[in-house]
Amino acid sequence: MTPRTTLPEPPKLPKNGVRVVALGGLGEVGRNMTVIEYGGKLLIVDCGVLFPDDTQPGVDLILPDFEYLDGRWDDIVAVVLTHGHEDHIGAVPYLLRNRQDIPIVGSKLTLALVEAKLKEHKITPRTLTVREDDIENFGKFECEFVAVNHSIPDALAVFIHTPGGTLLITGDFKMDQLPLDGRITDLRAFARLGEEGVDLFLTDSTNADVPGFTTPERNIAPAIERVFATSEKRIIAACFSSHIHRVQQILDAAGKTGRKVAFVGRSMIRNMGIASEMGYLHVPDNVLVDVRKLAKLPPNQVVLICTGSQGEPMAALSRMANQDHQIEVGEGDTVLLASSLIPGNEKSVYKVMNGLMKLGANVVHKGNAMVHVSGHASAGELLYAYNIVKPKNVLPVHGEWRHMLANAELARQTGVPDENVVVAEDGVVVDLVDGKARIVGQVPAAHVYVDGGNVGTSDEDLLKDRRILRDEGFVSIVVVRDPETGKIISGPDIHARGVSEGEKILQRAVPKVEQALEEARLKGTTDVHQLQQVVRRAMGGYIGGKLKRRPMIIPVVINA
Repeated sequence: MTPRTTLPEPPKLPKNGVRVVALGGLGEVGRNMTVIEYGGKLLIVDCGVLFPDDTQPGVDLILPDFEYLDGRWDDIVAVVLTHGHEDHIGAVPYLLRNRQDIPIVGSKLTLALVEAKLKEHKITPRTLTVREDDIENFGKFECEFVAVNHSIPDALAVFIHTPGGTLLITGDFKMDQLPLDGRITDLRAFARLGEEGVDLFLTDSTNADVPGFTTPERNIAPAIERVFATSEKRIIAACFSSHIHRVQQILDAAGKTGRKVAFVGRSMIRNMGIASEMGYLHVPDNVLVDVRKLAKLPPNQVVLICTGSQGEPMAALSRMANQDHQIEVGEGDTVLLASSLIPGNEKSVYKVMNGLMKLGANVVHKGNAMVHVSGHASAGELLYAYNIVKPKNVLPVHGEWRHMLANAELARQTGVPDENVVVAEDGVVVDLVDGKARIVGQVPAAHVYVDGGNVGTSDEDLLKDRRILRDEGFVSIVVVRDPETGKIISGPDIHARGVSEGEKILQRAVPKVEQALEEARLKGTTDVHQLQQVVRRAMGGYIGGKLKRRPMIIPVVINA
């Protein structure tokens, strides 16, 4: 079952029905946030951010759209967080601006990462720490937490029991049978919940189109150790600032080869400090040093661990590639990209890789060495999950359309009836009534942009203007006219920036602008705004027809 392009507003939720609204995470990898309603109360699962791509210049973060919650903030009983990745917790500070006393529920590590983030926003949250096998009640929502394996410790799935039906939300998970922390996905709990009855299964789709099983984390240790054994100068490793397992493997390899390690970047230093203090990260003796002391060490004893594996423009690795960082990458250095490409980031990552290689670095990545494995279940693992849980209805989540459609097909293959497989997008309302999940409407779920210190003030029109300025340039035209006669007494004066043809060629448009203004004068047009549009059309027609460009054109008409 797939949504139409436009749907009506949802009707009133039927008595004893459960409503599910994803405000992010469907059709995209990031911005995960799901609102579940029963009996007039709301439970939120995850509240994450999406990182911008090159079509969104100037944007720092993209948030879920909270408009759906307006007027209902007091109905929220809790926010349950499945794990500590930014795409699941990054928007919590912005949510709590609307009501600071909403209980935030999660595992010990997840809450530690959230609390550190909230401290920067000067927010002191109400928190409740849970672990696997715990059961907590939030109004009519009974939540049972299940251990799942992911690329960050302490990840949890959540089984939500309401009088109107049951939901099992996996969060991000995989079925690594030899995890680094010894904490496997609890398939026995999945089976038990399946026996109890799962009315709606919301499951991770990210690797649904990848056949087989995700490679165990332990299998990549030899590849990382080979990088350390063969690198003659510095090693610069880039990964997510919350990827504790990968950082652990890099620290272990450094300890074995006698290298010193320094963390680079505020988020990396903060998160690894939290992980170490809480016992999730074990730093070998005498390995960790302050980055300022590395200059005194020979290059073959140096390891830097930083952010920027996704090509983020302001992250440490991108700035190194652009030679805009205190750490200068040079000939013979090895850069280890210890992450998978998030869909949509390919161009940015390749740009960083090319910049580093141009500086003489050897770049090792998942494409040429097994230095990273995914944190998400592949198709074989998802089939196991479906066969164990045996859900009545399925709603694929966390993925682009190709991922969700592949996940939906896996559900059908395991016997879930086609009419009970719901493929939806952000904002689509799914009601679970009498054991049947159905699409019933749509609510706002637009991208909300964090632009510097502003939230939600940037829109698509503004971003379009920025893209035009970046890609096509800027042209201004100033004309001074006599208000009594309407005749031009000065100009048109043309100034251009970012237009490769230059102002000299643009001067050829002056006669066309003058002719257009004269025609407007003869028609009796005197309004300045209308005259500016005449100038814009004349200049735009010339540039578009002759130069095949579409720069931003700013006409200025002044009455003398």
